[in-house]
Amino acid sequence: MNINKLVNTDLDIEVSGISYDSRNTKPGDVFVAIKGFVSDGHDYALAAQENGAVCVVCEHAIDGVSIPCIVVNNTREALAYMSHRFYGNPSSAFKLIGVTGTNGKTTVTYLIKDILEQAGKKVGLIGTNQNMIGYTPLETHHTTPESLELAALFRQMADEGCEYVVMEVSSHSLELHRVDVCEFVACVFTNLTQDHLDFHKTMENYKNAKKKLFNHCKYGIINTDDPSGEDMVKDAPCKVYSYGIYSGEIRASEITESVKGAMFSCLDMNISLGIPGHFTVYNALAAIGVAISLGISHADIEKALSNAKGVKGRLELVPTGRDFSIIIDYAHTPDGLLNVLESARRFTTGRLVVLFGCGGDRDRTKRPLMGKIAGELADYCIITSDNPRSEEPAAIIRDILSGMNNATAEYIVVENRREAIEVAIRHAMPGDVIILAGKGHETYQILADKTIHFDEREIVYEILNNE
Repeated sequence: MNINKLVNTDLDIEVSGISYDSRNTKPGDVFVAIKGFVSDGHDYALAAQENGAVCVVCEHAIDGVSIPCIVVNNTREALAYMSHRFYGNPSSAFKLIGVTGTNGKTTVTYLIKDILEQAGKKVGLIGTNQNMIGYTPLETHHTTPESLELAALFRQMADEGCEYVVMEVSSHSLELHRVDVCEFVACVFTNLTQDHLDFHKTMENYKNAKKKLFNHCKYGIINTDDPSGEDMVKDAPCKVYSYGIYSGEIRASEITESVKGAMFSCLDMNISLGIPGHFTVYNALAAIGVAISLGISHADIEKALSNAKGVKGRLELVPTGRDFSIIIDYAHTPDGLLNVLESARRFTTGRLVVLFGCGGDRDRTKRPLMGKIAGELADYCIITSDNPRSEEPAAIIRDILSGMNNATAEYIVVENRREAIEVAIRHAMPGDVIILAGKGHETYQILADKTIHFDEREIVYEILNNE
């Protein structure tokens, strides 16, 4: 869609940049006034003008602004088209792959990147953990960047010769027009379970946001074992490759699992992954589906997956040198916790111990659900803090405990997360698998008044070394 279709103006203004935060506006910028969740950019148009903006794109007239104003129906949509036009439509220079779903996005993007690099391609990566150009990491702040930052990142990736870019696509980004101008060659749907209802309000809205991705791609790779998968297939206007363990064209069989990884057969391939977990098989199948849609050889797929190292904070096995295992995982949703516990149960010879909390200022309805899941699937639970943010940690924990009335597992509350990890390690028994759930790749903890350094790997090693 051309930006000229969004506006009705004969203005001819030379601009040197685009901004949507008046604090970052520079002389010569066009300022895009976006209505946010906390503040409204229209209230800062005068500040942008004072900082040198030469034009404002807005959704209604703004009193006191003397520079030209272009009124559009949706400034987020306008920002996406303007940004990609400003940076020369950079995504046309490479093949773009998108991955959406509640869980698994990060691991799937890394596995796709591994396969494409095995096939000799230069690949860019955009996601929760980090952005990368080839093997060089870049800073990241959102799962899917705002459209302006995304266009600039695409430009950098195109200029540095990326042939493919693999990106996580969040439901927020789809609903907030961040990827409106992106044309994907292939898109993945991993699964749909409860998350982000503070934003989407209903599961139907959440699902419909995910569906939007498949209006922008040539191939859709969809998990039809997931209850929402068939609905996604039915409504997808693209060519679909379905995958699963129990259904789909791309199917896994002869699955074996251990704490060190998983092996399975798929088509004529024997896949060996050094990443544990039943849902890791699903993640690998998604990556295989993308590779097949792009014509990557089975030999490259097999070799890449056999060498894959996994992703920091996703079923990450922490070497302990002890007779028990510690796994760090980002599981912070009911389904994420369910998956990691069900997967770990398959290779646990002792007790299955889970340590978890829930984030503050986020969907409260999932807290008792996670408590119920942990209380039913683990042998021992330690309820603690995650990122409490502005909420009282004890209040969050009470919400979790409300779902544990019928728990079969033993459980205790240790509000301080570091102390909770120490309790888990000090009381570990031979054969135990200890899951540290919720923080994953994060190396910080967000408290009410500050953010502190908090890397669970470092904490585990400190505790072990002080025994």
